[in-house]
Amino acid sequence: MSSDVAELPLRLDADRARVNAVLATLFDKRHAIAPRLEEAMAYGVLGNGKRLRPLLVYAAGRTVGAEDDDLDPAAAAIELIHAYSLVHDDLPAMDDDDLRRGQPTVHRAFDEASAILAGDALQTLAFELLADAAHPRLAAMVRTLAGASGRDGMAAGQALDLLSVGDRLDVEALANVHRHKTGALMRAALRLGGLTGVTETDPRLIALDDYGAAIGLAFQIQDDILDVVGDTQTLGKASGADAARDKPTYPSLLGLDGARAKTQSLLEQALDALVPLGDTATPLAEIACYMIERDY
Repeated sequence: MSSDVAELPLRLDADRARVNAVLATLFDKRHAIAPRLEEAMAYGVLGNGKRLRPLLVYAAGRTVGAEDDDLDPAAAAIELIHAYSLVHDDLPAMDDDDLRRGQPTVHRAFDEASAILAGDALQTLAFELLADAAHPRLAAMVRTLAGASGRDGMAAGQALDLLSVGDRLDVEALANVHRHKTGALMRAALRLGGLTGVTETDPRLIALDDYGAAIGLAFQIQDDILDVVGDTQTLGKASGADAARDKPTYPSLLGLDGARAKTQSLLEQALDALVPLGDTATPLAEIACYMIERDY
């Protein structure tokens, strides 16, 4: 794998701008039946964000030869699911956060009822967007997104995460929480990108999934680390929140050095998974490095 790493920020910014433009069209010049709901939805999804999951959709899709125009619906759909999850995770009944992406959370900027409804509507909008695209492998893509966000994926992970507060999980139990809460949606992003270009039986999807399993966990461990060493202004959300809630984290179980070593090990696993894909997977390798070297 070889490319100019200096170009990575430019490519990531271009892909962020691309998916942001797609998301903006969902709210532009639309006659809203419930304007406050529409405002809360737009507030929850159009603000500053890393857009990592759409970036993975684009990178995975290009790896198997998919066109950007065909990747746009999946990239926007998975960001809508991610945005809904953040709106709901921030609610008082969940993580009870006041700050997200450097601004008040949706339930603080609006109210709890509006935040709940906005999350609900963002979730269903994701599937509407996929359905409108009418991709030849639509059924497989819907199953992928639903499975990753529902009772066997992200929702299950959030439930496990809430139950773990004040508990003393071992490393494997904590990994199980993260594989579902964070990792499932990242793996789905890669599979959605892959399915845009190839059939469900294509062996390249296995390599993408193995890569996704490794970076999904590495990303969450890096989040745990940043919650300890980062500052609120850089993170865009309150630092030290995990310790304040008595949540089990990798730094609390392994120490900062142990947690950092684990992310490096997972990065190596991710890069190894990409070997069968050859040079076409170089952007995915660069994104993996970016994800664990970030400071927010």
